[in-house]
Amino acid sequence: MYSPYDIIKTLIHSEKGARLENDGCYQFLVAKNSTKVDIRRAVEKIYKVKVTDVNTVITHGKMKRVRTQLGKQPDWKKAYVKLAKGHKIEVK
Repeated sequence: MYSPYDIIKTLIHSEKGARLENDGCYQFLVAKNSTKVDIRRAVEKIYKVKVTDVNTVITHGKMKRVRTQLGKQPDWKKAYVKLAKGHKIEVK
């Protein structure tokens, strides 16, 4: 069993995220092996809010090159979490 802090890595602050926060939707960087149910439970436990919907996206890492060396950035998983009406996460 994973800790909620192992599942939720960080809250993503971006321009798109700021627009979504007005509608009660927040973006999180999550562990790649986490499920929607795991994400829902972790957000509810950490932030003490009611979650209504969770959508996930796996973003594939880009290919990068430094001089002659080729490399790849890691893949990562992002979760869009929609909160119930009246609930809010304080973003600092």
